[in-house]
Amino acid sequence: MANAIVARSLDEIKFWSRIMKEHALFLSLGFTHEQKQLITEAQQFITVFERIEEKLSKFTVNSDLRQIQAFNREVFQAAASIWQYKRKVLGLTLRCEIRSNNFPLLVDHISREAAYFANRLKELNEGKLVPKPEAIIEENVFFLRIMADHAKFIGHLLDPSERKLVEQAREFSHDFDQLVFQAVDLESMRPQSETGPILSQFLNQNKVSVASLRDFKKTARELIEACRIKSIIHPLLADHTFREAERFLEIIDLFEASLE
Repeated sequence: MANAIVARSLDEIKFWSRIMKEHALFLSLGFTHEQKQLITEAQQFITVFERIEEKLSKFTVNSDLRQIQAFNREVFQAAASIWQYKRKVLGLTLRCEIRSNNFPLLVDHISREAAYFANRLKELNEGKLVPKPEAIIEENVFFLRIMADHAKFIGHLLDPSERKLVEQAREFSHDFDQLVFQAVDLESMRPQSETGPILSQFLNQNKVSVASLRDFKKTARELIEACRIKSIIHPLLADHTFREAERFLEIIDLFEASLE
């Protein structure tokens, strides 16, 4: 059990620390020239998570559990801090105290991911490795909403002349909104649906949809990197959303294994 928690902790930190670092970069690129203080703060978070990645490289799956728990607490503080920063930026945006090129929904989206990361570290330090069935549904709600957001962002950041791709992004947005509503419905039907074929079918349906979106993101990333489509999507952002879809598929596999 201890080794499993160590391995899972290192995996979560490896994946999400890179995501947090990239969030800080994307925010900094979206601010206007006069928003120097917010840009500086974003760049400081890039440094924070780069240091975490450096420290992470010194641990292995055979590291002492107590050392990993201490590291988890350290990273938790960084995740909580960047969450606070993101919520501050969102508040400034919604009150029209700043005007930037960062969509309010995007800032909310990345703050939800920071909260998720912090919560995962807290759960691991509490010894919670395998989620209960109701937590599986909740986590799917979280990730399905993330996927729906990605489709919306892609649709809005593609050049309007890319009509076919914009329409595809809109279709994915609609499909994942429906999956979110379906997951919320299933969540409210507990405890009857906590176990059995309904939950397995739910996961399988999500896997098929996420794999389709993942493939769309992969194609978009390749086209953006090759400068074959018109958009204002940063190549790293395209890769970022692709990796998050891959992550969701890995998590669905873990959930399915826990139900067997």
